[in-house]
Amino acid sequence: MLSHEPGDTLGHRLDPRTKLAVQAVVAAVALAHATPRWLLALTVVCLLALRGCGLSVPAALAEYRGVLPFLLVAPLLGALRLGPPWVDPAAAIDPLLSVYRTLLLLALAAAYVHTTPPRDSRAAVAWLLPGTVGRYCALGVSLVFRFLPLLQSDLRRLRAASWVRLGDERRVDRRVAHLAIGALARAFRRADALALALRARCLSWNPTPPALAFEWRDYAVLCVAAGIVAAAALSLTTR
Repeated sequence: MLSHEPGDTLGHRLDPRTKLAVQAVVAAVALAHATPRWLLALTVVCLLALRGCGLSVPAALAEYRGVLPFLLVAPLLGALRLGPPWVDPAAAIDPLLSVYRTLLLLALAAAYVHTTPPRDSRAAVAWLLPGTVGRYCALGVSLVFRFLPLLQSDLRRLRAASWVRLGDERRVDRRVAHLAIGALARAFRRADALALALRARCLSWNPTPPALAFEWRDYAVLCVAAGIVAAAALSLTTR
């Protein structure tokens, strides 16, 4: 499940601002250099990040198994043509590179959520966006990180209950409608319960955030990220 799990890995000990900076660097470089050579280099970075966070590649991608089929369809649609030769394999290369780039960013996002408590994410967002706007954005991020795992759990229980009642023998459209309506109903009930709980606990939109401090490991990771940015910028100037 896409949620925080306590641990003592390198990823758990890093400052959340460092992890956000690494994600921003990888995203920027992936957008600027969507070539196989650079994507291979970023793959190595993502594999090291997942290993440092105690996650395997299958475990990270399993969090997005509902999205993967839609991503894999893009290269197929890009190769199709309305006339002869009907299928152009060369046209699928750019969509395939874009899908691969998206998978790298999703893997990093899974590693971040896995290793970062919601309170630390809230504090990092409030630090990046000072003022009232930052506090409200931080509150929204914190609520999403707490609310999304509950919705995922409800959807899995709803699907399991449907299968027990032979729901897998229904037509596909009826199965989708049943799960969608049930998921929306549970989401609204969860939202009402969350609103009541927030009022009962007198939620503060400006709480005292946890102390954030860079350590030597953060500076080391930031230096590596700066090196990646420098290499990418040098590659752009030498084209």
